[in-house]
Amino acid sequence: GDAAELAQAGFKLGDKVCALVAGGGYAELCTAPIAQTLPYPKGLSDVEAASLPETFFTVWSNVFDRCHLQPGETLLVQGGSSGIGVTAIQLAKAWGAKVIVTAGSDEKCAACVKLGADHAINYKTQDFKEEVKRLTDGKGVDVILDMVGGEYVAREVESLAEDGRIVIIAVQGGTKSNFNAGLVLRKRLTITGSTLRPRPVAFKAAIAQACRKHAWPLIESGRIKPVIHSVFKPEQAAEAHALMESNQHIGKIVLTWGQA
Repeated sequence: GDAAELAQAGFKLGDKVCALVAGGGYAELCTAPIAQTLPYPKGLSDVEAASLPETFFTVWSNVFDRCHLQPGETLLVQGGSSGIGVTAIQLAKAWGAKVIVTAGSDEKCAACVKLGADHAINYKTQDFKEEVKRLTDGKGVDVILDMVGGEYVAREVESLAEDGRIVIIAVQGGTKSNFNAGLVLRKRLTITGSTLRPRPVAFKAAIAQACRKHAWPLIESGRIKPVIHSVFKPEQAAEAHALMESNQHIGKIVLTWGQA
């Protein structure tokens, strides 16, 4: 049974794989639907491979499937130094888009630019709406990947170009927004959002195949690199969460069992 299913999916027993799981990942062993499983990109370590599925599935599903980012368009990433952010920067640049990010320190902004972002805005010292207007000569951006929500949405609506799209994937700034609906009408804007965990296996399987086709070759060629900030042992999980909540990290935080 298992061996036949693995073979049908292009795997064999003993292959190294990474997977998107719907929970249970803080463990030495866990289960995942084979359709949500991908081979390690060639040359990657266990830690690097483990850092990929959550962020790549999320970015592909929202930036490319939902918002249809096109080569030559401009993407604004709110939180460019996060695990999601560093993935979005690299994928969008490889896709031929221009990328503007926001981040909470000059150090983080510099790290985002080093990863390929065209411009980085320190949201603690600059108004991203005004900076986007300046950087795009008043046109606005085409797609916004928003992990903040709340009062950011009003400024994001004003930062979009005609036919622009916002996708909200987290609401760290709150769930309530008050924005200019007239701009949505006049500029033909789309405001959407999604959460990945409750979606069916078939939906996640389609994202897995898209990542394998489009993103994995970019990783194997070295055009996209995993960005690992820290690695913790399982008994240090609370420390890992404290680091994440401190918002001082750049890239992914990984828990590892044994040697990786």
